[in-house]
Amino acid sequence: MNRRLLGEFSRRTVDALRSALPLRAGLPPLERFLALNVAKEVRKDTLVIRRAAEAPAAPGRPARETLLELLQSAREIDRQFLARVVRFPIGIDIPYGEIDPVRLRRMERLFAAAQSVLAAWPQGEGPRQALRAAFAREELERLLADILGLYAQETLALSRGVRLPALLRPVRELAMRRLVGVMDSIARRLAAEAARTVHA
Repeated sequence: MNRRLLGEFSRRTVDALRSALPLRAGLPPLERFLALNVAKEVRKDTLVIRRAAEAPAAPGRPARETLLELLQSAREIDRQFLARVVRFPIGIDIPYGEIDPVRLRRMERLFAAAQSVLAAWPQGEGPRQALRAAFAREELERLLADILGLYAQETLALSRGVRLPALLRPVRELAMRRLVGVMDSIARRLAAEAARTVHA
């Protein structure tokens, strides 16, 4: 479900950018970049969810040591991501000073949410029923909007570390200006839709 949510968030972001004619020429590299970025974030989220499942049953914030271990694992996934994007016409200097505080907040939120879902999971039921048992619709909507918003902040920070050929730099600057509002709006709408679906 996490993968589908992040994938849909990425797809809608690209669709919104596609509506801006000047960006179309630069969208294929951006689409590939965002697809690989989603895949890496799903891997990180999977690690967080698994650690939440292994933690003591009482829901709560993860221990500081756990967060630091997860942060280190996230950086290793980043390194693998960078190795994959080398073949694209871009380079990336990841601004960890900006990204790490946002990443830690997202990890904390996801960890606590995963523990709440696992603690509330009705025996023999599926993930949708577990989400419904753990969170009222409004709570779930706020949670998802928060997590998606933090994901958007991370993505925007990462995009600021992208080194592009001179030809594509104006595209990046235009995309950055549009991305801020676009991703925030999409995050809120998608969170509302997902919460309605779970509680339908």
